[in-house]
Amino acid sequence: MISETSLTVQTAYAELLDRSASAAFSEAFAGQGDFTPKIIRGRRYWYFQSRTDDGRRQRYVGPETPELLEQIAKHRQSRDDRRERRALVSTLIRSASLPSPLPKIGDTVAALAKAGVFRLRGVLVGTVAYQTYAGLLGIRLPASAIQTGDIDVAQFANISIAIEDKTPAMLEVLREVDPSFQPVPNLHDHRVTSYQAAKGLRVDFLTPNTGPDTDTPKALPALGTDAQPLRFLDFLIHDPVPAVLLHDTGIHVIVPAPERYALHKLIVAQRRRDVSPKRQKDIQQTQTLLDVLAQRRPSELRTAWAEAWARGNKWRQLLGEGLAFVDAAVRDRFLKLVEVPRSVIPGLDLRFAAPAARYDLDRGVVTFIGEAGGADVRCAISREALADHFGANRLDKEGRLKKFREHREEIERLARLKFLERPVEEAGAVLIKTADVPDLRKAGPEGKTRSRRHNSSRP
Repeated sequence: MISETSLTVQTAYAELLDRSASAAFSEAFAGQGDFTPKIIRGRRYWYFQSRTDDGRRQRYVGPETPELLEQIAKHRQSRDDRRERRALVSTLIRSASLPSPLPKIGDTVAALAKAGVFRLRGVLVGTVAYQTYAGLLGIRLPASAIQTGDIDVAQFANISIAIEDKTPAMLEVLREVDPSFQPVPNLHDHRVTSYQAAKGLRVDFLTPNTGPDTDTPKALPALGTDAQPLRFLDFLIHDPVPAVLLHDTGIHVIVPAPERYALHKLIVAQRRRDVSPKRQKDIQQTQTLLDVLAQRRPSELRTAWAEAWARGNKWRQLLGEGLAFVDAAVRDRFLKLVEVPRSVIPGLDLRFAAPAARYDLDRGVVTFIGEAGGADVRCAISREALADHFGANRLDKEGRLKKFREHREEIERLARLKFLERPVEEAGAVLIKTADVPDLRKAGPEGKTRSRRHNSSRP
């Protein structure tokens, strides 16, 4: 069970996020200059124009949004509140038990932020990004899912080219934190997409691979490095969100939307080659987020799922395979939310070992137990269904149990069919109601039909 943080803690995090955003903006554009817009491909972008000894210099600010216009209007009005921000960070870590990165990771991410990586639309991904979801979602994350020794940063290659601004060379940025950082040459052509320090800290740069599979690095000119192309990454880093990494005065970063992170992990977790600790961490992270988001951000989770589902059969297959690793109760609540039947999970079946049935007088149902994916499933058939379709009209408790036993094979088949093929009604359970029986019987003995919604082009 994931515990929520108090309203006070959530308010403190929101205040820190706002202050950190203002501070990062003021620090990025601290010199004398003016903000000026440009129209590029029909969209308005803002740049900060200043004078230097060599003439005019323009620095990228970002695409126009109401939030950006507000930051521009408040530019230079924000006071230096480092002490207050540091106190907020300390409170969130010590009193609220929100996660903070290892000091070396925090220092390195701070250097990336100062260099302009996140201003230039780089996105912090991986477990360091996952740590920020505790504050964003107002929850406490399991400690076993937040430990890491790596930093992963992603950026769209076309954005990196179009920005017309850049950080210093990435090796130079990293060596300001730790002089032991060394480039890690790519095995194929010796281009550099990763950097490693003497004590093991590794920084990897990634970019989406939307064409044919390739290991050939792509240039990220805005970030002064090359990057490793990865499949599915475009979904993860589309429409990222601001967050604060709880280190020092708070580091303003850009991270994937948590619903995209959850679904992306659902795919990549089961693509790892073995049952590694990383795979187990991926599963725990996605399970935690699906559980929380289904309650706290159901609309956003449904929208992200619909987009992923619409990407085609391969995506649907991988999403279904990933759900097989999720706790059955969490999985069912999620499937109920997105209105997809359990049959999306390859190989899932509901089996019966003929345990004793019993009559629940309070509910007016005969109950029996099945098993699916290693978890018990509470099965039941209503008194009305037994009366209307199995000849149990006007019978007492023992008479209904007798009729159930007489028709048990068919009732179990109907339960299996409804559990797998029909929309989820309750986590870990299936109830056969009288209105269900005619439709389930039409499905035939093989139970191969799919619900209309499952066959549609949207989930």
